[in-house]
Amino acid sequence: MDAVTHAVRRTRSAPAISAQKLKRLLHDGGEIAVLDVREEGMFAKRHMLLAATAPLSQLELRMPLLVPRRSTRVVLVDDDDGVAQRAAEVLTRNGYTDVSVLTGGVGAWAAAGYEIYSGVNVPSKAFGEFVEHHYQTPRMDAADIKARVERGEKIVILDSRPLPEYKKVSIPGGVDCPGAELAYRAHDLIGTPDTLVVVNCAGRTRSIIGAQSLINAGLPHRVVALKNGTMGWHLAGYKVAKDQDLIAPPPTATGLRKARESAARVAKRFGVQYINVAKVTQFAREMDKRTLYVFDVRSPEEFAEGHLHSTVSAPGGQLVQTTDSFAATRNARICLVDDHGVRATMTASWLIQMGWKEVYVVKDALSSGPLMKGAAPVEVLGLAKLRTEMIAPAALAREAEAGSVTVIDFDSKPRYGEAHIPGAWHAIRANLAANLTKIQKTGTIVLTSADGILAQLAAPEAAQILNAPVKVVAGGTAAWKRENLPLEAGLERLSDASDDVWVKAHDRTENREQAMKDYLTWEVDLITQIGRDDDVEFRHFPA
Repeated sequence: MDAVTHAVRRTRSAPAISAQKLKRLLHDGGEIAVLDVREEGMFAKRHMLLAATAPLSQLELRMPLLVPRRSTRVVLVDDDDGVAQRAAEVLTRNGYTDVSVLTGGVGAWAAAGYEIYSGVNVPSKAFGEFVEHHYQTPRMDAADIKARVERGEKIVILDSRPLPEYKKVSIPGGVDCPGAELAYRAHDLIGTPDTLVVVNCAGRTRSIIGAQSLINAGLPHRVVALKNGTMGWHLAGYKVAKDQDLIAPPPTATGLRKARESAARVAKRFGVQYINVAKVTQFAREMDKRTLYVFDVRSPEEFAEGHLHSTVSAPGGQLVQTTDSFAATRNARICLVDDHGVRATMTASWLIQMGWKEVYVVKDALSSGPLMKGAAPVEVLGLAKLRTEMIAPAALAREAEAGSVTVIDFDSKPRYGEAHIPGAWHAIRANLAANLTKIQKTGTIVLTSADGILAQLAAPEAAQILNAPVKVVAGGTAAWKRENLPLEAGLERLSDASDDVWVKAHDRTENREQAMKDYLTWEVDLITQIGRDDDVEFRHFPA
């Protein structure tokens, strides 16, 4: 077809639910997913603790991962502005059968006297503060560590973040060893028992969890968290490194033996449960009644080399750090997969302490069937039904040169600001109708996004609003870049002033140091706030 032919269908309004009733549902023991469908930047300013961010703009992309079971109880939250009802229409149209909308939105939750939080991934960040408080995780500030390094003392600095974050900014000499990899890979790196082991991240959470992981694993060394991570190092006035490539290697035979012994100690203390593949198969057959998440907690590179069908890549450290980005269904089952059981066991121990009641490590999972290579297939709600007219990047470049096209980009504002197709306007999909009135349109309307998928989802909406054909860049802006076509930087031609994403302190271009200080203060203050909140179910296991 030459144009978008898919029509946006309307459904009946979703049932409303009060804040008081939602509070009761959150504590009745059944499965429930609370999704905040505002843009992430708006979510970060004020939201419920147990609400996962699932912006209407990206709902079809995020929903299959966050809430895979279509009959799950789903409650949608907005600013009492109709966005949640629009999101409910999308979900109902795509087979979700139990969708409600919080009456009055996030404001009603606050008015009922319940806690409101700022920031993102708050359950995980608050959990980090809970861990430090209850386990008294040792910490050391940047000045002390710097002085010890300069005196030539035996110190190993382990950076517990994923490689892309590590390469962006790190402590000089620090070795990248993300989250769940610590108890798996660290034994070969730390040398004699008089070596000080320092674990860091960007701020606090992964430093704390990483250091406590090694302590829980029974490492015979002094282990400390770098107080306030790379932010603390930077704020102390010390030079940070960029593009380091000191990466912890896989364990030797001796290192693996020690890692397994460590995992066994952790499993016993925290009650980690082990199951076989047959049990996972049974769980899968019950997916009409119970949600099942199966996460592969190895590194992304190992996952790409070979993984089981229907598993999701969720490196253990990030799964603990950003749990609400992977699993939005409260009281669901979680099964963890790895090769030697160490990383899955360490990850399971933390999820159990976070309050997840059904967490299992799957024994010998990777030897149970054929392994798939590359990235796992991504399900996008409704995408297969869309019929859009695509335009190749080279063809678009010719039309743009002739001045006969208007390009609209749905990527996040920060990525749009870094690089976009010259002359493109930026828009937010959820606000498309209003955005289109501000865009100076000439000739054919062409939509793009990072990989083109979000643009395809927006195409029928734009075509309906404009009552005109709409095209989509084949492969999105990534394809444009691969063909080495011109790019433009800057935040010009913004059709929407809304905050669409939350920008990390390290990535701020203005007032970066103050943003770091504010962020660290926010993290520390979470321990006080969760103390007032009966939605928190963190568990403390005395040694």
